[in-house]
Amino acid sequence: QLQLVESGGGLVQPGGSLRLSCAASGFSSGYYVIAWFRQAPGKEREGVSCINSSGGSITYADSVKGRFTISRDNAKHTVYLQMNSLKREETVDYYCAAVRRLSCMVGMKREDFGSWGQGTQVTVSS
Repeated sequence: QLQLVESGGGLVQPGGSLRLSCAASGFSSGYYVIAWFRQAPGKEREGVSCINSSGGSITYADSVKGRFTISRDNAKHTVYLQMNSLKREETVDYYCAAVRRLSCMVGMKREDFGSWGQGTQVTVSS
């Protein structure tokens, strides 16, 4: 069974940086994409970024382009989300998710993914 565990959340000042990690285990053979979502209280879960198995398919939400970078270390079965120039309104919970497919989808939605981590909290505050 596929399991995802996020880490790296915490408190950061506006304009600061954090790197989130998503450690994956239980993969069977085949291709997977892993994505980051975030969710504020009372709002829908929003897709942030996605990366496929080879790293050749990567997508970003418009709101994070140029500030966030997704990457993966297949040897460690870990996907990272480097977040720079963080804004106060990005004080939300971040989740990683996985689904078996070859490439990332445009406009990914929560229902596109079947495996989820428990989330990690990011607080952007001075």
